[in-house]
Amino acid sequence: MSDSKTAFSGQPDATSLVDVTGTGGELHQTLPQADAQACLTDNFGHRIADNQNSLKAGAHGPTLLEDFVLREKIFHFDHERIPERIVHARGSGAHGVFECTHPIPELTQATLFQHKGATCPVFVRFSTVAGGAGSVDTPRDVRGFAVKFYTDAGNWDLVGNDIPVFFIQDAIKFPDLVHSVKMEADRGYPQAASAHDTFWDFVSLVPETLHTVLWAMSDRGIPRSLRMIEGFGVHTFRFVNAQGASHLVKFHWKPVLGIASTTWDEAVKIAGADNDFHRRDLYEAIERGDYPAWDLGVQVFDEEWAARQPYDVLDATKLVPEEDVPVRIVGRMTLTRNVSNFFAETEQVAFLPSNIVPGIDFTNDPLLQGRLFSYLDTQKSRLGTTNFHQIPINAPRCPFQNFQRDGLMQTHVPTGRANYEPNSLATVGEEAGPRACPSTGFSSFAGLSGQEDAGHKLRLRPESFADHYSQPRQFYRSQTPNEQAHIASAIVFELSKVGLEHVQTRVVSQLRVVDEGLAARVAAGLGMDLPERATPAREPVDLRLSDRLSIQKQAQPDIRGRVVGILFAQGSNVASIRALQDYVAKEGGSTVLVAPRVGKIAVSEGVLKADGQLAGSPSVLFDAVCSVLLPEQAQRLAQDAAAVQWFADAYVHCKTIAHCKGTQVLLDKAGVVPDEGVVSLEDFPRVGVTRHWMREASVRNLA
Repeated sequence: MSDSKTAFSGQPDATSLVDVTGTGGELHQTLPQADAQACLTDNFGHRIADNQNSLKAGAHGPTLLEDFVLREKIFHFDHERIPERIVHARGSGAHGVFECTHPIPELTQATLFQHKGATCPVFVRFSTVAGGAGSVDTPRDVRGFAVKFYTDAGNWDLVGNDIPVFFIQDAIKFPDLVHSVKMEADRGYPQAASAHDTFWDFVSLVPETLHTVLWAMSDRGIPRSLRMIEGFGVHTFRFVNAQGASHLVKFHWKPVLGIASTTWDEAVKIAGADNDFHRRDLYEAIERGDYPAWDLGVQVFDEEWAARQPYDVLDATKLVPEEDVPVRIVGRMTLTRNVSNFFAETEQVAFLPSNIVPGIDFTNDPLLQGRLFSYLDTQKSRLGTTNFHQIPINAPRCPFQNFQRDGLMQTHVPTGRANYEPNSLATVGEEAGPRACPSTGFSSFAGLSGQEDAGHKLRLRPESFADHYSQPRQFYRSQTPNEQAHIASAIVFELSKVGLEHVQTRVVSQLRVVDEGLAARVAAGLGMDLPERATPAREPVDLRLSDRLSIQKQAQPDIRGRVVGILFAQGSNVASIRALQDYVAKEGGSTVLVAPRVGKIAVSEGVLKADGQLAGSPSVLFDAVCSVLLPEQAQRLAQDAAAVQWFADAYVHCKTIAHCKGTQVLLDKAGVVPDEGVVSLEDFPRVGVTRHWMREASVRNLA
């Protein structure tokens, strides 16, 4: 109900409570006629007179079994939870719209790509993979990026990740992968972390995982915001046009705000300061009208081109470099509305890779084929019924009709006698019901690709899947030196948590095949001798390097979508604060005012209300920091560890620090040394919100 009050205004007073629990009759005599919309009821519409006290046999007597209000309320509460997802359990969702900006009817008959300006609603769920529903937002992990398009031809679910490749090639290994990365079976920890024995044991024995492992160990594994991640369909799919011609396709989501990450130290501290950092960031951006947006791009190629590559495009551990096949932008997705109820929408949304529309089809990717089987099974387990498609968040926005009937929680009420097909009831005046539609219905692509083994049942993988090292080498060598150091340091951290020396040895021996320099850095970081090089099933080849694989090579000093923390205190100059706020807002960012205490603070002109308290708003929550302080206030804050840490963290995390002259005493206490990223307030617009990576070598030891 929109109003949870009873028929009278406010809570009943003590006398009313006695009357209600005693005689019960006087209540209806003294209350005015109630609007049904405002009355609290049980699930069957019975109005509830008292929601504060259970029914008892006397004031001190036992509770009575006949209290159906208590029984229903407790019954429903006891069954509120449903099984969480086995993976991707922690998620955040939002509604939006997809608009076709560059039609591609020559490639696909999918209706949403036929006309410029064509739109359809979408629902997006972002998630971490390893942790449970109550875990934190910022662990080192892959992020799920699942989009449900409510098209006029039915739902299309593009269920992907923020990394373009996956750990394994065949779905039969998925339970093993997930078991290894989840909490260890005997001790129930670690939660939401891959830095433990069983995961790296699996990695060391399954070299096909190395490509995705390197992506996860890079800065891609610790994103700044869900609004600043790329998305990928991972698999190779197929486009089919109206004439039946086919092309292979990979799907990409390109964030309008660009890609951004945190540092590892930042990610850890953010988890302590705000478990819901990514969820809150997404929600608040949409609430203030800074709608996150992504361009949908496609890499399209034919099978002849695919056959000439040194990798197999049906291998989910491989990507197609953008330098070889540029991404063609075809549309834009904008998230414009937060969910109204987290459980009903974000938690109950059910994505199915098998949800596709005419014009889009599958390939023989063995990982994709297993997902097509698995997801439907999962939804029945979680949502308890084969009728989960009737839940509003999952229901298509176009008409749907068939002869599927009954089942747990059936809410549709089909009419007529016919519940089978074919039937001839139309000849006797009955409703015959729907029929298959060969002309407009979905038809699977009938091409011969991948059919050379037809008639032979074999448990094997093609030889073209055997190279597990060339693309991991390409990824690592495409990074900046700074990013390579981050990857090496991340692996050292992870393997330092592994107590099995033979696992450490195996991982480093595999890394030698990827890159000798990387292996040497990791071995040195662990204090171990460099082991013998692993013997690969197929020797890697040196692929052309790709700048698109690096975050830092694509970085721009852009304030759009970023959050700037402004520290002030009693007596601070309001004009300086307002000038900062106006500049950041004009450039598309947002500001948070931080002070030693929340509430109104006397400043140069009147009072100013702080958004956050200093100890509870550490600088790890912001993309850049500014300070407007009087010298005496800065001197006082220099005795406050939280204030010193506020600047020290911003400095070691390579963020821009813009400050007034009065702040200098506090910067000196925090060990902040002037460089191109430590500037005056007046120079902040020139420097912008960016990472100053040249600083990192002087503030942190990296592998």
